[in-house]
Amino acid sequence: MKKFLALLLMSVLSLGGLGAAYAENYGKQKVAYHINMDDEKTLKAALGNIQNHINAVGKENIDLRVVMHGPGLALLQLANKDPDMQDKVANLKRQGVHFNVCANTLKAKKINYKTDLYDTTEQDIVPSGVAEIAYLQSQGFSYVKP
Repeated sequence: MKKFLALLLMSVLSLGGLGAAYAENYGKQKVAYHINMDDEKTLKAALGNIQNHINAVGKENIDLRVVMHGPGLALLQLANKDPDMQDKVANLKRQGVHFNVCANTLKAKKINYKTDLYDTTEQDIVPSGVAEIAYLQSQGFSYVKP
């Protein structure tokens, strides 16, 4: 029994090291996630994709931006009301993820970022969501559409 437990422990520990080894294979990454959908299930899945991406690469190896425009602002509107979404967004922010909000959408939909969007500051607002994505791509960011 002791041999079995020792073998099991060694297996678990070696798998933990495997994740670090995989992260080294990916190198440094700059990534822009494009969010322009208003479907709670899809938005929650996107946050899971982002966390999985960080887990695979390592938070020290990634510069990750979430750019939201149009119906995509629903992500932070939902987080404003849903404690589970709040936890996910806050956790991603603690890992260095930047959430960028389109000023055009705020104006067109008459959304007050201070009261309607979770943990959003003036520094999070970009003039145009689509222009921000194009800019980030020109700066070497990879484009991901969950």
